[in-house]
Amino acid sequence: MSIAPRAAGQATSREAERLASAYLLRVAEPPAPALVAFVAARGPVEAAERVRTGDCPAKVRKETAARKDVELAEQDLAEAAKIGARLVIPGDDDWPAWPLHSLTVATHDGVADVAPPLALWVRGSVSLGLVADRAVAVVGARMCSNYGQNNAGELGYGLASRQVPLFSGAAIGIDAAAHRGALAGGGVTVAVLGCALDVDYPAGHQGLLKKMADHDGAVISEYPPGTPPARYRFLVRNRLIAGLTDGTVVVEAGRRSGARNTATTAGALGKVVMAMPGPVHSRTSAGCHDLIRDCKATLVANVDEVLDTVGRFGPPPKEATPQPRPTDGFGKEAMRVYEALVPRAGRSADEVAAESGIPVSRVRAVLPELELDGFAMRGATGWRRIIRSAPQGNPS
Repeated sequence: MSIAPRAAGQATSREAERLASAYLLRVAEPPAPALVAFVAARGPVEAAERVRTGDCPAKVRKETAARKDVELAEQDLAEAAKIGARLVIPGDDDWPAWPLHSLTVATHDGVADVAPPLALWVRGSVSLGLVADRAVAVVGARMCSNYGQNNAGELGYGLASRQVPLFSGAAIGIDAAAHRGALAGGGVTVAVLGCALDVDYPAGHQGLLKKMADHDGAVISEYPPGTPPARYRFLVRNRLIAGLTDGTVVVEAGRRSGARNTATTAGALGKVVMAMPGPVHSRTSAGCHDLIRDCKATLVANVDEVLDTVGRFGPPPKEATPQPRPTDGFGKEAMRVYEALVPRAGRSADEVAAESGIPVSRVRAVLPELELDGFAMRGATGWRRIIRSAPQGNPS
């Protein structure tokens, strides 16, 4: 079926553009930078017709030659509708134009493989244009540790409690933990897939994906119905996670991983990159440690530090209130005498004087004060230290 000009004559202009965009998503494997530039110059309707007839630049023909005769636009739109999905195209109210502009700029600056999407298949009622304008991505290893899984869940919950949308890739491990944390906190979370929306992948995550779409979030993809997952598609997908958000947090990642690829892409797009540290010998945190060591990511430990680093959402993190110590009220002399004592062995006044450097006459005056306030005890073998949990008294 020809999309233009016949489709334009039978439907509204926006419907024609949607049909054309569906056709173009089907005939070119993203990111297809030459086709994206061609559509930007000609518009989707004219670009689709020229692709079909071969009346397009050589680079565009190369990207579309293998599939240009595949005419499934109407069928793809119908299949999407069956699962409650829709095709969002540039110019729609919920098209995330500003967040995706970073992909356009980076492409013009020569960054490879980061061209913006031609359109997005979306399942869920949320407006991408609204949620992507103030969102954070949380990504990490599939084979993660309990430590990483807990941190991802806490980040998701914390972002939700601060009304900050969370984007991730819905993979097992860190991604799923982050999504679930956001849902538990009543927040908005968006999954960006490396396959079609109607493909059961990741296996066993259909319930999670449905919950996201049904609870003011979304599941999105640039791949048309029926497109299976593939490793290269996940890497291509990562540019959308990085581009649609203001900052990316890597919770756990190996030295060669999709999460680190997302972080690298986010950095190339000028977005904020953050990483959570892990145990020094953990292979699942090696990528995070490399990013931090090489100054390619800011170390963050909690949601307040994430939001402070991104710099746009909410107040800065509160400084930790110093916890009172039992000896906070001590004078210098009392502190030196107290520190010269040990808990499990008695010391004489002469030994305490030698250890502390305080004259023995003053030691004999201070020790009873420490005993009176519960910080020292005299026994058969001498004086020993008593460790208290809260400050009491004010020895001088």
